[in-house]
Amino acid sequence: MIIKPRVRGFICITAHPDGCAAHVQEQANYVLSQGALGHAPKRVLILGASTGYGLASRIVSTVGCKAETFGVFFERPGDEDKPASPGWYNTVALEKIADASGTKFYSMNGDAFSAEFKTKVVKALRETLGTVDCVIYSLAAPRRTDKDGNMYKSVLKPVGSAFTSKTVNTDKAEVFETTLEPATEEDIFNTVKVMGGEDWEEWIRLLAQENLLEKHATTIAYSYIGPEVTWPIYKSGTIGQAKAHLMKTAEALNAFLKEKVDGHALISVNKAVVTQASSAIPVVPLYNSVLFKIMKAKGLHEDCIQQIYRLFAGLFENAPLKREGDICVRLDDRELLPEVQNEVKDVWAKINTENLRSLSDFDGYQKNFLQLFGFECDSINYDADTAHLRPMKHLLD
Repeated sequence: MIIKPRVRGFICITAHPDGCAAHVQEQANYVLSQGALGHAPKRVLILGASTGYGLASRIVSTVGCKAETFGVFFERPGDEDKPASPGWYNTVALEKIADASGTKFYSMNGDAFSAEFKTKVVKALRETLGTVDCVIYSLAAPRRTDKDGNMYKSVLKPVGSAFTSKTVNTDKAEVFETTLEPATEEDIFNTVKVMGGEDWEEWIRLLAQENLLEKHATTIAYSYIGPEVTWPIYKSGTIGQAKAHLMKTAEALNAFLKEKVDGHALISVNKAVVTQASSAIPVVPLYNSVLFKIMKAKGLHEDCIQQIYRLFAGLFENAPLKREGDICVRLDDRELLPEVQNEVKDVWAKINTENLRSLSDFDGYQKNFLQLFGFECDSINYDADTAHLRPMKHLLD
């Protein structure tokens, strides 16, 4: 079929397999250009492995570390009338890269929050990789059903009082003010249940119980704090409450892993990037558009793949890396440089619909967004037919 982008708000409901493959290959080429990571983990479990930071983690592990990987994700395969989701096509593309180098590459598709699915993953993991020396936790979902069958839905709201700020309508390229009403206590509780550390801890304790963690195993979860302009909706909002819980979970897991396998738990606080999850957060698309223009001009801009390569090089190859205490790594150090944020504040005060494109990298933001779904890749002919049914060779039941 011929596949074109169909965007509805902050989501694109189509994906292009050739564009997704080209984007994955571009990231793999970057990793190859940076050199091998010989001391990095060799058997890696990635929870949330098909898009964003999870995908980048799997690419760095597969291509840079020559690691055997086991990826868990919740994606939609294509059918006769519809293309698959982008994460499906990303995984198919990376699987081919792994196969070409003879690197073991296993995947399972299902709800990683589910206790039943966790049990299936554990069984399959034991039968394939056996044990793992690194667990990446990169799940981003709007709702979660816990092991007791309770369903929780996260919300993007400030805490304590309403918040009014500039944002952008990405469909119309219009800057306007939006007001978000404050979260209720139930909103906060539910968001922490979905986006906090509870599920991460369940995974790690289960893997330890099943003797699937190697000695000195490391687990890493990803977070974001951001600058003051986004704090009411992020750091101080419902998401921030969840991320604070994630940080406390890291402390508990660090102590647990130290005792069990002389291991380590870490939070990597990352830079703002375009992801499917971040595009849904009010204020963030406009902030990203402003930030990207400034960081690109200063030669400081990084996407997911650059950050995760830097993270692995810092953790496992002793490359320079900013740390806070024993459990926190700051990959947002370049984003939060005073010379960057002072310019962001200056532009933020001036930006409006008329000067959106001159004062920000809005067009670059839009291109990045569409590339998440396999569009806007220069090498792809989007007027040509493409085979949209792409089977996954190493998908386990």
